[in-house]
Amino acid sequence: MAKVKAHLYWVGALAFSFSTVHAQSPQQIIQQVVDSERAADQNDHSNWIYLEEIHKPKEHTLQWVAATQQGSVPRLLEKDEQKLPELRQRDLVQGFLHDPKAQKKQIAEANHDNQQIDDLLKLLPVAFIWTQTGSTATNTSLHFEPAPNFHPPTREARVFSTMTGDLVVDNQQHRVGRMSGHLIHDVNFGGGLLGKLKERSSFSLEQDQVGPSLWQLTSFHVHLEGNALIFKSISLQQDDDRSRFQLEPSTTTLDQAATLVMKQPEASGCKASSAESGPASEAQCGDKITNATTPKP
Repeated sequence: MAKVKAHLYWVGALAFSFSTVHAQSPQQIIQQVVDSERAADQNDHSNWIYLEEIHKPKEHTLQWVAATQQGSVPRLLEKDEQKLPELRQRDLVQGFLHDPKAQKKQIAEANHDNQQIDDLLKLLPVAFIWTQTGSTATNTSLHFEPAPNFHPPTREARVFSTMTGDLVVDNQQHRVGRMSGHLIHDVNFGGGLLGKLKERSSFSLEQDQVGPSLWQLTSFHVHLEGNALIFKSISLQQDDDRSRFQLEPSTTTLDQAATLVMKQPEASGCKASSAESGPASEAQCGDKITNATTPKP
């Protein structure tokens, strides 16, 4: 009888927990997501090597990136569809290591963009009206519209709060899985003299779990029509796909990252964008990376 009572107790507790989670309002769900994302940004100090493919209107690059707490070391594999010789790749890596100005600029841009992201995250619960559009055992889908009584404190907030779109939340870890949005009307600054973004300008992003409770941005697409700069390291027209994440030791230095990034495979036929690779090439790429010499976390 005691076992039966215990069993019924846990069934009841789980049922209560399940109903409590699903009784949350959309605004409460998004606040929980914001709290989780901001906590992860502050507490996640993991370093990763990943393959990155960037498309801009007049530029295409494919590169390995080894991130550290002191900055990220890029190894440029291809530029504008032209493969770089390994010697040239090494020269560029070494050039970055011996260029304090480039390192300082990279860190400054990253810090600026991270602050912008944190500021925009804090706007999500107050700048929008949220409605739940669907749910499964693993995800919850939400739609957002501009809140009519919100008064944006900055230019960036004004752009962001003029968007409508959708967001998919991971139910277990309360992290953003996917998010997309677009402007519902033109946004002018100083009557258009200081900047302008046109209606239908859009963005989208995806995050994936790449380790136990560790999430990374795997894709983001920015298509802004206009001339109002928001992020320093992101173009107004940019498609960025990241994949092949490998965990590095948390103490990795820039010099060590340079050594590690040069040990990665050439990645020909190993594009970061999954849309350009089928199962065969994915398997081939996976074999290359498995056989490569990589650091153990």
